[in-house]
Amino acid sequence: MRFLSDNTATACPEILAAIAEANRGLVTAYGDDPWTQRLDAVLGAFFGTEVRAFAVATGTAANSLSLATLSPPYGAIFAHEEAHIATDECGAPGFFSGGAQLALLPGEHGKLTQTVLVEALDAHPASVHTVQPVVLSLTQASELGTTYRPAEIAALSELAHERGLTVQMDGARFANAVAFLGCHPGDVTWRAGVDVLSFGATKNGALAAEAVVFFDRALVRDFELRRKRAGQLLSKARYVSAQLLAYVESGVWLRNAARANQLAQRIGRAGAACLLHPVEANEVFLQLGSERKAKLRSAGFEFYDWGAQASGQARLVVSWDQAEPDVAALCAALVS
Repeated sequence: MRFLSDNTATACPEILAAIAEANRGLVTAYGDDPWTQRLDAVLGAFFGTEVRAFAVATGTAANSLSLATLSPPYGAIFAHEEAHIATDECGAPGFFSGGAQLALLPGEHGKLTQTVLVEALDAHPASVHTVQPVVLSLTQASELGTTYRPAEIAALSELAHERGLTVQMDGARFANAVAFLGCHPGDVTWRAGVDVLSFGATKNGALAAEAVVFFDRALVRDFELRRKRAGQLLSKARYVSAQLLAYVESGVWLRNAARANQLAQRIGRAGAACLLHPVEANEVFLQLGSERKAKLRSAGFEFYDWGAQASGQARLVVSWDQAEPDVAALCAALVS
């Protein structure tokens, strides 16, 4: 009974069907195919504005290449201290940008606030001796399974833009956040001031398919060259683009995310007494203690420790295709 990560999930039938449909005949390579040529229009309709979109194979590539495009080597990228770009990408943002530094900030339940960002910017005025503040990176849903409301993003983006920063969003679990909020995708992106989005599909039913979506198309600059240099300009791009089109046009992005969220809510209610953070996506964080974690594992449940093993904290992630009997069994174990 596996609750390790949504990366353990299968690719959903609609995605596999789209790959099969694209797998016909000889097609122009390197993004000059009909599927890739439709990405801008389809994702523009999805978000409700004109966009420039680029397909890549991994979330690390989406985040790192977008940040490298926005930040010079002497830049500072402000992010939450638990952000994926800080904890799980092996220094990729700094590598691809040629040296940009992450300025990590605290925030309750994995989210930044306008107050914290103001204090950080005021405490480190830029000069020729310092890295230059250039990007604010937000994670939606956050690394602790919480979501930014549109007004929160708008407030942070307004401050960032006033201070000359662009706003990048890590949307590896973007669909889960939108499903929880019940809003339009544009409400938590460009309408709230986000300039560039890493639009994740892999965790929610796709097969190695992510997109970098520029809402401010003037920021695209040399992204295409950076993507090529990083080995992310796929020769058979049609297979990734076909997935992204099917993901959006079929509605599986919302169906899959809503199902995972609902199952996570059930687990959160069962473990309410030891819940560490609000359950607002498909992740559940619990203070179980070492003995209880061992008991759950001996009963067949798989999950990751969160933080130091001695902390007794655990993260459980619900996938789009999670078996309901496994969820029911976990809920029963948590209330027993």
